[in-house]
Amino acid sequence: MLRIRSSTMCPLLGQLVNKGFLMVKNVEIGRGDTRDAAETLALQALAWIAAHDDLMPVFLGSSGASEAQLRQGVADPELLAAVLDFLLMDDAWIMAFCDQADLPYARVMAARAALPGGGETHWT
Repeated sequence: MLRIRSSTMCPLLGQLVNKGFLMVKNVEIGRGDTRDAAETLALQALAWIAAHDDLMPVFLGSSGASEAQLRQGVADPELLAAVLDFLLMDDAWIMAFCDQADLPYARVMAARAALPGGGETHWT
């Protein structure tokens, strides 16, 4: 169960709870799975980030988004991709999020691949 700390993001979390996104467990994302499932996982990750008062300002700073833009763009697939990109920056964040959500660690990378800009990068 996600425990929400008091923060300025609580209205956003309320919207996610009301839409049922925080109740998601064992989201199946892999090859051939839908973008909808990836977006759902990203919303779950956003709620996890927002519940951590120390991470939310870091996410906002790294994304360049304001809280108002985040609230307005919560359904934007590119913003949701940015959420997963942020989470993927630190193995400890991935492990904590996936442990709480009861997901395999690789599931976040699979979800990221299903969102805009998530195709495999070729450096040559």
